[in-house]
Parts: sequence; structure tokens; C-alpha cells
Amino acid sequence: MSISTMVKSELQVSNNMVELVEKMNIRVAEEYSGFGDVAAGLRVFVEQLKSKSGNFDVYVEQIDSIERQVSEFEAVISMLDNYVSLLESKVQSLYQNPQPRPPPC
Repeated sequence: MSISTMVKSELQVSNNMVELVEKMNIRVAEEYSGFGDVAAGLRVFVEQLKSKSGNFDVYVEQIDSIERQVSEFEAVISMLDNYVSLLESKVQSLYQNPQPRPPPC
């Protein structure tokens, strides 16, 4: 085998490697191009979500207000329940220990 044949073979191997790297670069560029499109779509989606979530602030405030009112109602109901229990025990006590009636005049 001559030296020129060896050099040509080495150059062909190098050339093949360069072509392979070029094809790989093209493939990677195509792949990342798709990722860029996805990222742009996600950015638009996030912006839409932000604008929509801003519209819900009014409803969140209303829910918080309702929750406070419910807590206040529960406190009032608890007080009324205790008062009714006290009245029930007084009524039961009166029925169990009736007081004599004063004689008619």
C-alpha cells in the first residue's frame, strides 16, 4: 500500500466524520427549533393564565368575605345553642320540681 493511498484513506475517514458531525448538527438544530416553538406557545399560555387569574381576584375576595360571615354565624349559632340548652335545663328543672301555686284570693 502506498503512502498516498494511506493519506487518501485517512482523509476519507476524516471527511466521513465531518459529514456525520454536520448531519448530527442539523438534526440537533431541528430538534431545538421545535423546542423554541413549544417555549413560545407556553409563554403565550402562561400570559393568558395570568390575565384570567386576575379576573378571579374579585371572586376570591367575595369567597373570603363569605367565609368570614359564616364564621360569625357559627359563633352566633353556638351562643344561641348554649342559650337554648340553658333554657331547656331550666324548663326540665321546673317540671321535675314544680313550685306550689299560691292559693287563690
